[in-house]
Amino acid sequence: MLDFPRARNRMVDVQIARRGINDSHILEAMRRVPREVFVDPGFEEFAYEDSPLPISEGQTISQPYIVARMIEAAELKPGETVLDVGAGSGYAAAVASQIADRVFAIERHHTLGESARRRLQQLGYDNIDLRIGDGTKGWPEAAPFDVILVAAGGPEVPRALKEQLTIGGRLVIPVGLDEWSQTLRKLTRTSETDFETEDLGSVMFVPLIGEQGWAEESDRPVTAVREQTLPDMIAAAAEPLPESDDPAFGECFGRFADRRVVLLGEASHGTSDFYSARAAITRHLVEKHGFTIVAVEADWPDAAEIDRYVRHRQARPGSDPPFQRFPTWMWRNTDVDAFIDWMREYNGGVEPERHAGFYGLDIYNMSGSIAAVLDYLDEVDPRSAVIARERYGCLTPWQKEPSSYGRAVLTAGYRRCEDAIVAQCRDLLNRRLDYAARDGKDYFDAAQNARLVAAAERYYRIMYYGGPESWNLRDSHMFETLCRILETGGPDAKAVVWAHNSHIGDARYTDMGVVRGELTIGQLCRQRFHKETALIGFSTHTGTVAAAADWDGEMQIMDVRHSHHDSYERLCHEAAIPRFLLDFDQHELLSQRLTEPRLERFIGVIYRPETEVLSHYAEASLARQFDAFVWFDETSALTPLGAEHAKPGAPDTYPFGL
Repeated sequence: MLDFPRARNRMVDVQIARRGINDSHILEAMRRVPREVFVDPGFEEFAYEDSPLPISEGQTISQPYIVARMIEAAELKPGETVLDVGAGSGYAAAVASQIADRVFAIERHHTLGESARRRLQQLGYDNIDLRIGDGTKGWPEAAPFDVILVAAGGPEVPRALKEQLTIGGRLVIPVGLDEWSQTLRKLTRTSETDFETEDLGSVMFVPLIGEQGWAEESDRPVTAVREQTLPDMIAAAAEPLPESDDPAFGECFGRFADRRVVLLGEASHGTSDFYSARAAITRHLVEKHGFTIVAVEADWPDAAEIDRYVRHRQARPGSDPPFQRFPTWMWRNTDVDAFIDWMREYNGGVEPERHAGFYGLDIYNMSGSIAAVLDYLDEVDPRSAVIARERYGCLTPWQKEPSSYGRAVLTAGYRRCEDAIVAQCRDLLNRRLDYAARDGKDYFDAAQNARLVAAAERYYRIMYYGGPESWNLRDSHMFETLCRILETGGPDAKAVVWAHNSHIGDARYTDMGVVRGELTIGQLCRQRFHKETALIGFSTHTGTVAAAADWDGEMQIMDVRHSHHDSYERLCHEAAIPRFLLDFDQHELLSQRLTEPRLERFIGVIYRPETEVLSHYAEASLARQFDAFVWFDETSALTPLGAEHAKPGAPDTYPFGL
């Protein structure tokens, strides 16, 4: 069982302090409050993950960092009086009570409020008063307040709350024109009539319901748009797609040919339909619109061997066949094999300056490095090896296994092994990339490999301590690599990128950016290239997928569970069209509706259907995350390559010869 006090302290040290919260009062307050008591039964092991968690009445307990961030922004000091609006389970009020002299908390849901009151009394927080009522009207008889914290998003700052703030008092509240996407705003009262306002960044909170907030759903006027269900709106806007082997499939995406970078996603790393669709789109953009760069979420040295093959160049002497490490099926499969053959055939029929190149964007041979870590731990510390396999299964931000994270960072053996593990990774990379240093003719390739070696130690060191730094380093590196490839290709070079939805979507409109402070290559492309970028997501309702249950585990063909009833995928399924394209730029009203945050499914090389909601779903605003969305209602697992796919007469280092 997770050691809650140690996990709590670790959360404060790693997740809160490392993200810039330095107020000692806040850090000590969060060390004293047992967050596991404030979550619903069954969620205790997730209490010290830095993310919101569901509680009753459709509400959430805010992530620890957001609680700390709001208290810090409010500049709460000992001796002050606080009004906490939207008390929920009482966690934020409990933290504030460890600093303030008095906390007055309001919760509008009777059951939730009574439960919070009992919990706070049982824990001995005798400086908190809690009432059940409309938080938008404040607590006039207890006013004025030095600090007001509002844990729900309103269309504007309620007048009553502003009036109940003392001169010099601070109010922190999410404000936005739609109910789920807001800006965190700080108001400081400078006189009876004047306030200073400061915007603190984008956030996503539940709606602030009340007389001076949003109306109850049942009391709101029904507009013409809402008379039509969302699945009906999707069906009306959807452009049905033919099979991906039909030339008309690729032609449907010619509308994006004026972009410099077209990023094509996938909802899993093991679905044939996503690979074949991306291949069809890429073939059209290369053949008809002059795209010459195919850049993929793969290791640079491995992709370089494929690039030599498709451009009819000699393989490097002594180089190993690429993509031999876990997960081999991600690139060593029949769909990629067919696409590589097409690239080689296409390049054979055009002049060299029109050749399409195949490039890897990833930070280095991560799977090879992970294999080295596991081999080392299996030998010197088998217990830590078990923890490592669990952690590596959670490399994407969507594979939420906080219990294994907590055990890993709290295990002394894991810390003792760190330096040796990092050194082994670095040695492995130096051996893996040594051939590049011996090849003076390919300066660009050698220089890029040198950058990869330099990044290796930093990546693995920061990965061990959690937080967004390792993810951000990886996606920043992929973006910088893409930019170097484009620069080498000249001002007219255009690229197609293949990567997971969690990389090509804009993180600012997902839990990744809003909750965890992570960024993505898609976000960075939008910021650099603006309208010259197209972010195209892919997803499915059900079918099969090639995946493993744990990192370094055996590949299995698994059934994909039917999409969650509160997800974007379920809306698309209920539109009842087998394959379609949604172009958000063409449908303004639908796009507005599809910015309302919902669950979205993300499956990497690991799939754990038994914990799917926690492991593979996150909130996102679909029409802001992507420019377009490709839907396949039922999909099939990809087929790994076996010996029967070896090419007669191909060199020993042919990318997929086994």
